[in-house]
Amino acid sequence: MATELNRIRRGGLNCWQLHHRGQTLVIAEQGAQVLEYRRDGEPPILWLSEQAAYEVDQGVRGGVPICWPWFGALERNPDSVQRQYQLHEPPAHGLVRQQPWRLDEEHMDKEQVQLIFQLAEHGDHQHFPPVTPTLTVTLSNTLTLSLSNHNHGNRSVTLSQALHTYLAVADSRQITVHGLAHTPYVDALDDWQTRQDDQPLQLHQETDRLYLQLPSQLHVEDPLWQRQIQLTCRGSHSAVIWNPWIKKSQLLSQFAPDAWQRMLCIETARVLDDVLTLAPGESHEMAVEIRDNGSFQP
Repeated sequence: MATELNRIRRGGLNCWQLHHRGQTLVIAEQGAQVLEYRRDGEPPILWLSEQAAYEVDQGVRGGVPICWPWFGALERNPDSVQRQYQLHEPPAHGLVRQQPWRLDEEHMDKEQVQLIFQLAEHGDHQHFPPVTPTLTVTLSNTLTLSLSNHNHGNRSVTLSQALHTYLAVADSRQITVHGLAHTPYVDALDDWQTRQDDQPLQLHQETDRLYLQLPSQLHVEDPLWQRQIQLTCRGSHSAVIWNPWIKKSQLLSQFAPDAWQRMLCIETARVLDDVLTLAPGESHEMAVEIRDNGSFQP
């Protein structure tokens, strides 16, 4: 099939749908959120909720939401991030998930497609820092998401951020995440205490961990689907690993009670001690490449 880029609708949302080299990618205009990534005839690589709502001013559960210019609850961010905002009810995960983005550039050849998104002009930007975020989506035989920031103001700005990636798995109880052993993490479910494991991560309960000092690569071994997903990061030394498990799943919007079995979030991030500070005129790029390596090779 030739490369095709089309505008489509998902419920109330405008989206772009890209077909390239036997792969399908869907990106929502709202939030520049990647909703789907899959190879023809194979299980999806990104998880998207069966109960996803495609409504304006409402986040979509799954894919890769952009968390910016803070991650999670604002009050859980370092003071250097918090003191920049005076909001009565600051939304979780920042300001851009429900904002419209525009497709500024598209570059296509036989090997890859590159789409560059910018925040659209919008009247609700009064609380934004003087920083321009740009999302570059590159689809070749892998998917690379790059979030760039440029400080166009006259003061330094500190922000936290994440590419909140929902990976699709056959059964979260059977997977193993390689690359996390001996890496310190903050356990959000244990009074934000710092912990460290000496073995690869396997899930047995609700998990919400902020890992620090990460290597550049992580591997998700999925024996039931007989594949390995490789994540290669740059411009980041932190990531969030999240699975709501059984009880939390019953409280989440757009989330089936058993959906925790089919997903795992590994969120390339700049959080806690890894927050990003940009001097005036400075730029920074954080990126993750998602690769389906097929059969797992330890």
